[in-house]
Amino acid sequence: MNTASNSGIEDSPPPRRQPLTELEVGALGTRKTQHLEICLDHDRYRVETGSTGFEGVSFLHRALPEIADHEIDTGTTFLGRPVRLPLFISSMTGGSEAGYRANKELARAAQATGVPVGMGSIRILFRKPEVFDHFALKKIAPDVPVFANIGSVQLRDMNHAEIFEVLRRLEVEGIAVHLNPGQELFQSDGDRDFRGVLEAVLRFVSSCPIPVIIKETGFGLDPLLVRTLLDAGAAYLDLAGSGGTNWVQVEAYRAEAEERAAAEEFADWGYRTGVLLAAVGRLPQAEGRILASGGLRTGLDLAKSLALGAHAGGYALPLIRAINEGGAEKAIELIARYEKVLRTVMMLTGSRTLAELRSVRLQRSAAFQEAVHALLTALEWDPGEYGGA
Repeated sequence: MNTASNSGIEDSPPPRRQPLTELEVGALGTRKTQHLEICLDHDRYRVETGSTGFEGVSFLHRALPEIADHEIDTGTTFLGRPVRLPLFISSMTGGSEAGYRANKELARAAQATGVPVGMGSIRILFRKPEVFDHFALKKIAPDVPVFANIGSVQLRDMNHAEIFEVLRRLEVEGIAVHLNPGQELFQSDGDRDFRGVLEAVLRFVSSCPIPVIIKETGFGLDPLLVRTLLDAGAAYLDLAGSGGTNWVQVEAYRAEAEERAAAEEFADWGYRTGVLLAAVGRLPQAEGRILASGGLRTGLDLAKSLALGAHAGGYALPLIRAINEGGAEKAIELIARYEKVLRTVMMLTGSRTLAELRSVRLQRSAAFQEAVHALLTALEWDPGEYGGA
């Protein structure tokens, strides 16, 4: 396991932040409300940038698959529990009234469709415990895995025992730790000091009483960090690459014109989700532990993610927009569409199980192959060894 002494982190981490003041709590709620408004209004705000790379991957059609529909099994496990689909509702928003309502609708959709669901950041609970009921999603989704969510910087600045106690009270099956330095740098009051965060994350992973998911927020987990965190014992790594919501762009819409101009230069920043997945999805220690999110918009994106080595695929923006349009029922309809597409892909590739889908041959464009090869070469990894060739 990597430690602060061998990872380039200074021996003396920065002092812990003080708890949020009432003014800061209010500002947090305002910011979360603005985030939601910006993400939902796709006519006014362009928040989806870059490419996932999935367009460079296609399946080989089987005209005679020789299987029956009733033989197709999309079931898997997530956080140690059986689930109907290799799909999860990603952690999205919290800290505002609109966010709380959205999380509850997402939980209802998760319960109805049998898929895992993540909640918004629980950071506010440590300053404003009276909103605890807004995060009690297990009451709404008792039969599916529910996971909490907190920022990586908070792991450095907070007492882990206090976090564990809140997780116990929430009765969640896991917790996602999000890494979002790009977003923070474009918040006027965002974090600017990330020293000691890796060491804190490693300590948290080693002592947390429930499984830990480590996730990026739209720019992708760098492959070297993927290996470090897998070796450290993280239950899952959610790659969360580019091609979906760009949080630098979201923050830029809240900023002055000069900040917006700077943000535009990061429209194509990060690792493309499909390319990153092709590079790390076949790592020896990654089996069953890599999650794909970041730009998944269709059922075909989910199927491609699984075929490239993901254990499950996560959706955020499409589902929050569905909730906004028609509540849980609209989200349920969208998940049903994803399931239909996944089952159809499995039929048309002759895959009875998800394991068989992960072993099908894929047609990869020259550009996709070149991108994966270039990434592995930059890392000085053997493309053949990691399935990238």
